[in-house]
Amino acid sequence: MEDVFREAKTQLEKGQPVVVATVVRTKGSTPQKPGAKLLVRNDGSGVGTLGGGCVEGDIWFAAKELMKRGGSAEHRDYQLNEDLAAQDGLVCGGTMYFLIDPIYRPDKYLSYADEINRAYEGESSVALATLLKPAAGSFDSTGAKLFIRDDGTTEGTLGSADLDAEALNKSSDLMIHGNNEYIVSLNGAEYFIEAYTTPPQLVLCGGGHVSNAIAPMAKKLGFHVFITDDRKEFANKERFPEADMIVDLKPEDAFPELPINRNTFIIIATRGHRYDNVALAAAVDTSAKYVGLLGSKRKTVLIYEDLIRSGVDIERIKQIRSPVGLDIHARTPDEIAVSIIAEILMFKLGGTGAPMKIDEWRVDKIRDKVGETISVVE
Repeated sequence: MEDVFREAKTQLEKGQPVVVATVVRTKGSTPQKPGAKLLVRNDGSGVGTLGGGCVEGDIWFAAKELMKRGGSAEHRDYQLNEDLAAQDGLVCGGTMYFLIDPIYRPDKYLSYADEINRAYEGESSVALATLLKPAAGSFDSTGAKLFIRDDGTTEGTLGSADLDAEALNKSSDLMIHGNNEYIVSLNGAEYFIEAYTTPPQLVLCGGGHVSNAIAPMAKKLGFHVFITDDRKEFANKERFPEADMIVDLKPEDAFPELPINRNTFIIIATRGHRYDNVALAAAVDTSAKYVGLLGSKRKTVLIYEDLIRSGVDIERIKQIRSPVGLDIHARTPDEIAVSIIAEILMFKLGGTGAPMKIDEWRVDKIRDKVGETISVVE
């Protein structure tokens, strides 16, 4: 999405109108998920993607036509039935909901795009709420916007003080990881909130084999990677070429030197119980929302006992992910790294960690359907 907002800023600074199409909700199997964007320039060219195929082509055409006639924002759905999906070689069969949002005047959007770009570059997190469907009897318009900063200040309105307050409250959690949410309010109004923040940060406490396996995976997934280990032979650029920062100190001494925020993930994987204990106590005292400890359940119990004795709040202890990772029976450092990265992504993206395997009853239904088709042919 970053390229879309950079291009929006560029075009608006030139005084050129744009249309931004956004996937705001999906049902079933679809080629893109909420938050996917396509920017259409005044000359008809574009930046971004909604998943390709005829869906993107139709939305692209609709965006160009909307801009030609000077129309206002539209909220529309697009059903991907089997025939339509087959035309594009897809196997999707869900429904996609889009906001097609024309921006004709720079003063209506330029400052938002600028702050969103700065949020991506490391400044304060922001969120943008857009009205999709006004409440019954309301005179509010689709496309109305409320821009929200992490200090609680706002610009614009969704049309009512109650909706604005609700969106402001919802945005605080979304801004932590840059997530989005489609919301149906109690009064029937529907709106979409997108939050924008810095890239996620991963602090690996300990430069051992597991951290060495995690670091390149995290880097490929867009994390800023920080390494801390007081042993220089384990904390160096040769061992961690992908690290954005290496601090050759114990974790408890390194944390004050690292830019830890709510979008930071900390993994404690030092060289022993005593070091893990002190490092974990320091980690839970930071603002990081995710803190994980590598080790057995017995080790976890012993360290938790020490944390409780030292006065650490029990609710903060309950937030610790330990033993860290999803249960995939991982044994080797690489397998353990996959388990940990999978849990981090689950936490960040709001997943469940459950298998996506199709239910057996559905397989039976498919078999019955195929059997009926064969019978008809015969």
